[in-house]
Amino acid sequence: MLNRLSRPISRPKALAISAVPFVALLAVASVSPLPFAVAQPGTTTDVLGKNKGKPVITVKGAPTRETDGQLRMTTILATGPDADVRLGEVLDGWFRDDRAVMPRDAVYPSGESTKEIEQHNAAEMTKSQNSAVQAALNHLDKSPDDVQVDLELADVGGPSAGLLFSLGIVDKLDGNGSGGDLTGGRTIAGTGTITGSGKVGPVGGVALKTQAARRDGATVFLVPKAECADAEAHRPEGLRLIPVTTLAATIDSLRALEKGAKVPSC
Repeated sequence: MLNRLSRPISRPKALAISAVPFVALLAVASVSPLPFAVAQPGTTTDVLGKNKGKPVITVKGAPTRETDGQLRMTTILATGPDADVRLGEVLDGWFRDDRAVMPRDAVYPSGESTKEIEQHNAAEMTKSQNSAVQAALNHLDKSPDDVQVDLELADVGGPSAGLLFSLGIVDKLDGNGSGGDLTGGRTIAGTGTITGSGKVGPVGGVALKTQAARRDGATVFLVPKAECADAEAHRPEGLRLIPVTTLAATIDSLRALEKGAKVPSC
């Protein structure tokens, strides 16, 4: 026999009672910071032009060309490691193509302060610039003892502009190798790390970077081959994707594009 305290609870009452802690949890989550970062398309910069009034690429020791077209490096903008990300932002980000929600530790190494992260990103940018210069000069068979290249890009960190820096240097010094522009007069954007030997590497965030590129007028996007699927999944209309693996192969693709020849695609 069941006494009053042990008798079964009817289903409607059980649902109502079990909903109480869930609602309470949801209420707490809606006002408490969550361990996520939310990213969105960031700025793009034409490495053939100026950034905040200063040329991005300055060459000394060799004649440079007047260039047409644009080579735009791309970025993403993410909430900082100390930002309070709320439930509403997370839910909003999950249902939008122009947002990405990621575990905070996947974006920012655990335990590092904002200042430490900024210092790390600045160091990565410097390494990327050095590799980009080396790759470009190696491609052109020029010596760094004879040609000095300075790269200036304020308020941007990390290594993902390496490929575009190298392409910009090549375009400034040699164009397409036949008297024309490497861009063919187009607005071309892209992303990718680069080594001194000219190998292009993946960077992450390409789905957001393609959106930033198209927003700023690009019709072609250079994407590390390993990230083709991510780029294609949210490719904006009117943006052509070209997979890249090395600086030399990228330049070959851009030359082929100008001639109307066959170009690799994702």
